[in-house]
Amino acid sequence: MELEAAVWIAISLVVLYLVWETVSPILSPLILAITLAYILYPFHERLSRKTGKRVSAFTMTGILTILTFLFMIGFALWINDVKQSLAYYIDAFFRWLLGFHLPPAIYELIQRLAEDIPKRFEEYVLGYTYSLPKLSLQAIVMVFAFYGILVNTETILEEVHALLPQDNRELALKLLNSAGRTLHSLLRGWLALSILKGAAIAAGFYLFAIADAGGAIAAGIFTILFELLPVLGGWIVWLAGAAYLFGTGETAAAVVFALYGAVFVSPMPDYILRSRLGERETGVNALISLVGIFGGYIAFGFVGLIIGPVALSLLGTLVEEWKKTKEAASTSGTSS
Repeated sequence: MELEAAVWIAISLVVLYLVWETVSPILSPLILAITLAYILYPFHERLSRKTGKRVSAFTMTGILTILTFLFMIGFALWINDVKQSLAYYIDAFFRWLLGFHLPPAIYELIQRLAEDIPKRFEEYVLGYTYSLPKLSLQAIVMVFAFYGILVNTETILEEVHALLPQDNRELALKLLNSAGRTLHSLLRGWLALSILKGAAIAAGFYLFAIADAGGAIAAGIFTILFELLPVLGGWIVWLAGAAYLFGTGETAAAVVFALYGAVFVSPMPDYILRSRLGERETGVNALISLVGIFGGYIAFGFVGLIIGPVALSLLGTLVEEWKKTKEAASTSGTSS
């Protein structure tokens, strides 16, 4: 009996290893597909009531395919300009940040980030710049996975709940709820709004002739990253753009761009949509969010912006359950 169990464990480990080796090269597009499906599922649900589930999924996948194709064309055309502009913006931001009188430990941390982030971004971009076929393959995987998730959402949820262990079902449900809350806040809240703000900044930088197309896209990416971070926000980017216009003597354009940024980027959208998005994290939670976002990025690349906060959220739930278990054990020990 023990030999049979050992054989099955060995077979299971081999199967898991083979599955991981198969899935790991396309893990990023799969996570991106799940993320997009999660964000867009409410729209799919409304559309499916009128057209049916498959027609709705096919329509949304078609739109995603077109946008992905346009993205790949833009990637091929502007990636070098975007890379150079991002490197310039990041360097300027960190130089500005390091100009403050910061405690030695924080100063050293920021200095390390200033060196590490541009380097990792360079490696990340170069990995795709010289391998467009790889990017195309990942785009195809993302599109097909997106369609499959939308069509089979209910079945996937049923399978996930069926796999939950009966003995610790309550804990498993709490973990799922914790991940769901984090994803809802991060993806359908701040990430979706941050992408819209990034698009607004990119359009503003280009229309007001602050930067060329590559620089405008880089400013949009910078805005998205700032919006995801606690305390900071997209106002830093539009303020820098307004300061640039003011410095070149275009005072009227600077004032108009500042109004544009305040209305479409920050703080106006935050005040209008705050009831739907919830409050931004402060204090300890802000620190945890910051660690999750930066740590996730360093460990997993851009998909780590999602993985990091969710992982820390699950850890927080496990810690809370462990504390409750210890308190219950302590209480029962005292009463006996």
